Amino acid sequence: MTYKELNARYEALITRKNAVDEGRYNGIYERWEHPVLTRDHVPPFWMYDPNPDTNPHMMQCLGVNAVFNSGAILLDGKYTLVARVEGSDRKSFFAVAQSDSGVEGFRFWDEPVLLPDTCPGETNVYDMRLTRHEDGWIYGVFCSESKDTASKDLSAATAAAGIVRTKDLKTWERLPNLVTLRSTQQRNVCLHPEFVDGKYAFYTRPMDDFIETGSGGGIGFGLCEDITHAVIDEEKMTSIRKYHTITESKNGAGAVPIKTDKGWIHIAHGVRNTAAGLRYVIYCFATALEDPSRVIAEPGGFLIGPVGGERVGDVSNVTFTNGAIAAPDGKVYIYYASSDTRLHVATTDIERLTDYVFNTPADPGRSVDCVKQRVDFIRRNLDYLKR
Repeated sequence: MTYKELNARYEALITRKNAVDEGRYNGIYERWEHPVLTRDHVPPFWMYDPNPDTNPHMMQCLGVNAVFNSGAILLDGKYTLVARVEGSDRKSFFAVAQSDSGVEGFRFWDEPVLLPDTCPGETNVYDMRLTRHEDGWIYGVFCSESKDTASKDLSAATAAAGIVRTKDLKTWERLPNLVTLRSTQQRNVCLHPEFVDGKYAFYTRPMDDFIETGSGGGIGFGLCEDITHAVIDEEKMTSIRKYHTITESKNGAGAVPIKTDKGWIHIAHGVRNTAAGLRYVIYCFATALEDPSRVIAEPGGFLIGPVGGERVGDVSNVTFTNGAIAAPDGKVYIYYASSDTRLHVATTDIERLTDYVFNTPADPGRSVDCVKQRVDFIRRNLDYLKR
């Protein structure tokens, strides 16, 4: 295949139209037929040397394995994603892609993000949450992974929350990693978009280990005085882990909370263990406007779980989000990855999302009570249909 043919195939993919998947109707949101970003959306010149003198067989020189977990923001009127791109060498990096519609036509900028190299031990970076803060900066909070030098196990790692800030997603300032005095490791950390009591507020996920949360009880909330040297002492628990639920193994912040008249809506992820391994789903909860650490609504069950081909990939049976856009017209775009392989979009609006979060019944906690809840629901429906 020639480079011209490779590029033509790429352009056909970028310009392909997307459509709502009518077969997945649930009234809460729309799933779209095609992923918005995959490894095939990466420009060919990121992978292939187009010069036939230096690459006579048109071989792939630097491969890309997957494009998935993405922060999201509106920037200059464009739907803008900072996606996690994983090379075939397993190293992840960030890259900016933009679209005029939010559901199709995402095109990567010519070059990926080259973060300031201020952490010599840092091996890998991924899963950036983008927060447009009221202080005027756009912050990116991401996982900074390093080798656990205290262990001889080559797979042993430590996780910290890296912090960068920017005005345009082109020039990035690296700040010191977040320090949490009562937690040894942090992942899935998200910065709240407003000051709370005059301080910067973070949603954290305290962990004792790189994979297992250990004593970590769920999604934490902590305040710091100075984001340029962010230190959190106390972490209050917000959405907590619960036995025999979708958050039994662990849970973590996802997209930046969306402000509504009734409260802050959080789109997070929950994990449970199964005989086939961990299963990740996306769920919602809400916290109070005056106290973003206080949970005021927690609909039972998950919002988005993997279906069909979404269940297959590098890490199967996973849906995960770290980015959503609440547009000025009231529409909400939830960017979610499936199985650590590709990125999708689900669309809804503030009215429907608020209705779902505040009016969906909570999980009763026991099978017998869940059956009672459903029977009551069925009986009300049958009475209505008989009228």
